[in-house]
Amino acid sequence: MRAEITLSTLVTSSARVLQLQGLFDVPVTEKLTSSWSVNLPIEERAWNVGLLVGPSGAGKSTIARQLWPGALVGTQEWSDRALVDDFPTGMSIKDVVGLLGAVGLNSPPAWLRPYATLSNGEAFRAGLARALAEHEGLVVIDEFTSVVDRQVARIASHAVQKAVRRRKRQLVAVTCHYDVLEWLQPDWTYDVASAEFAWRSVQPRPEVRLSIHQADRSLWRVFSRHHYLTADLHPAAQCFAGYVDGELAAFTSYRHFQHPRTRNLKMAHRTVVLPDYQGLSLGGRMTEWMGQYLYERGYRMRAVSSHPALNAYRARSPRWRMQRQDRKLGTSSTHAWMHEQSLDPRRLGVISFEYVPPAAQLTSR
Repeated sequence: MRAEITLSTLVTSSARVLQLQGLFDVPVTEKLTSSWSVNLPIEERAWNVGLLVGPSGAGKSTIARQLWPGALVGTQEWSDRALVDDFPTGMSIKDVVGLLGAVGLNSPPAWLRPYATLSNGEAFRAGLARALAEHEGLVVIDEFTSVVDRQVARIASHAVQKAVRRRKRQLVAVTCHYDVLEWLQPDWTYDVASAEFAWRSVQPRPEVRLSIHQADRSLWRVFSRHHYLTADLHPAAQCFAGYVDGELAAFTSYRHFQHPRTRNLKMAHRTVVLPDYQGLSLGGRMTEWMGQYLYERGYRMRAVSSHPALNAYRARSPRWRMQRQDRKLGTSSTHAWMHEQSLDPRRLGVISFEYVPPAAQLTSR
């Protein structure tokens, strides 16, 4: 893909314009002209994610408009209804919720609120999901991550690239922020400032240092409004908090399970990840850690959930074994929990899993 792009802007003469030209010795011309010679050999290989990057004023948006006019996402209009109602009417609720979760917006309470009430990070993810829903094939996002803080930008970049690759879509991110590179993991980059194109191989994202510590139950008030069911915490719940690089990010807990025959059974209780950290599978990692923690103390742990992201994570993980699933949903698909259900989280498919320790540890006991 080659393009010679010239942008000319008429200069209207006025007293102030003449004064400005005199003050700064700017040549008096009728037009201001900028030009770019762009070579993007992106037809040579299959790809999913591209990154058009450069400092402000370098011409990124101009190039994107010239190269992909039909794929560039414009201003999105949002209503005062629930977020899910602003997605195309032809989409099933399963597809809407699945797409929101795929870009890291995994809070059902947020799905039910109007766009205007979302945080910047939640709104950015919602906009990404809707862009993928409304555009077929290639999607070009200008000002990518420009309105969110850099922590959210990195995590959201990781989540959206996974969503694009899993759906075999194509996305070009246009941004002045070079820090998203290691998280977005583009297949190619084009630096507008240096006019340099490069193919890349997808690498693992940077390590996320998650530390987990026992916590006082009073910490639940930070997380309760983000939980997808009741905000109540069991009086006997044992609580743990997860920190990413020292910042509070996630919460999980367990309680004893009264069973007529099994005395050493614990039940995973509330698990919540704060919105800014959603998209890193922290909820799954927290409960997996808790399962191992309990196993080492002689207990078994089960987890019953209808949350889409948690259920999908456990269905993929070797550390969990499915015990049962809502009979109406069947078990033919790992995503069956969302089949033909309403948005009410209490009516999504309920799946029960039991934690399975690593084989080496099983044989050593």
